[in-house]
Amino acid sequence: MSYTITEKILKAHIKGKSIKPGDFIEAKVDFCLGNDLTATIAIHKFKASGAKKVFDRTRIALIPDHFTPAKDLKSANQAKILQEFAKEHKIEHYYEVGRMGIEHALLPELGLVLPGNLVIGADSHTCTYGALGAAAVGVGSTDLAAAFITGKCWFKVPEAIKFVYHGKLKKWVSGKDLILYTIGQIGVDGAIAKTMEFTGEAIKKLSMDDRFSMCNMAVEAGAKNGIMEPDQATLKYVKAAVRHGKPRRKSFKVYKSDKDARYAEVKEIDVSKIEPQVSSPSLPSNAKPATKFKDIDIDQVVIGSCTNGRLSDLEIAAKILKKRKIKSGTRLIVIPATQKIYLECVKLGYAKTFVEAGGIFSTPSCGPCLGGHLGILAEGEKCVATTNRNFVGRMGHPKSEVYLASPAVAAASAIKGRITHPKEVT
Repeated sequence: MSYTITEKILKAHIKGKSIKPGDFIEAKVDFCLGNDLTATIAIHKFKASGAKKVFDRTRIALIPDHFTPAKDLKSANQAKILQEFAKEHKIEHYYEVGRMGIEHALLPELGLVLPGNLVIGADSHTCTYGALGAAAVGVGSTDLAAAFITGKCWFKVPEAIKFVYHGKLKKWVSGKDLILYTIGQIGVDGAIAKTMEFTGEAIKKLSMDDRFSMCNMAVEAGAKNGIMEPDQATLKYVKAAVRHGKPRRKSFKVYKSDKDARYAEVKEIDVSKIEPQVSSPSLPSNAKPATKFKDIDIDQVVIGSCTNGRLSDLEIAAKILKKRKIKSGTRLIVIPATQKIYLECVKLGYAKTFVEAGGIFSTPSCGPCLGGHLGILAEGEKCVATTNRNFVGRMGHPKSEVYLASPAVAAASAIKGRITHPKEVT
């Protein structure tokens, strides 16, 4: 029987039997994670169940990244719940402020998620790890609590949509632009409960950072997961991450879709026709070329998040901003995704560039992405952000507006004080 890469991974984590889309299966997970918002609920459910120990203290990550460094008493208490649970159960992968990073950048960086893994996380953007060829799914906090106890989770085997990207990218077009364009084509309901499998020559030419961005936003089309078949670039990244993070488990298996695997749909996309994209409020699917946005003045620019807070993202922004100033009356907030990225930005001079341009350079945090802190919008304010969602009130006041874009568009927009194509400033 022929299978997609996601189906093969699911099948490998159950007792040997054939599976098909729509089947409900209980599968062993390789890794599970939660943050200072979601894991606190999971911990409460864990304790309420009467469980005395976790299934494996080395296969759980607790990362306080959403409201940390703690912005108020409530967020401090949330983080403390994680700290105490990690201490009680000797959780190996608990990352406090100073060691933490945005979870979906930190775990791959440390080599904790590997190709062929089945991963669940109580965060919708767990699908990010599909860039490594892992089947990674966001779940509810109660599911996470059950996994803490049993090491297993229930799944409905998803149908898959295959996206084939042909052609050569234009200058300034990135993985973020590809996924915004794709969601714009199919809508926020275009892949509900399905796998988005990203393939084609254009995908193979993307950096790993761009691949993470694409898989990260699969959920914005309603997908269960996004995934890419591992190639040499993937294996190079994984081997370096394993050396850096030195995880206990270093072995992995690479899965690839069968040539005659079943797909609900196959969509062909010519990337040579795609321009840098911007998604206007209040849906990620409201994507249009940046040049279509005329005279939209902005109050704030945020460059960071689990979507675009990696080193190459900040490198692109720094190159555009170098020896330039941001527009007076516009705030620029740059947030690296991990401490390692932070240090690299300092070492390479990117941090200096951001500050000299008139921006701020922050410690790793999800911060403003979810309206947490470090950049909340007031009524009527507009922001260009490299984040993944622009729903009503997502970054602050319900009457504020968020425009999603790549780091290149965000940096150019900060210079002009309005939504701007990078070619206007370079």
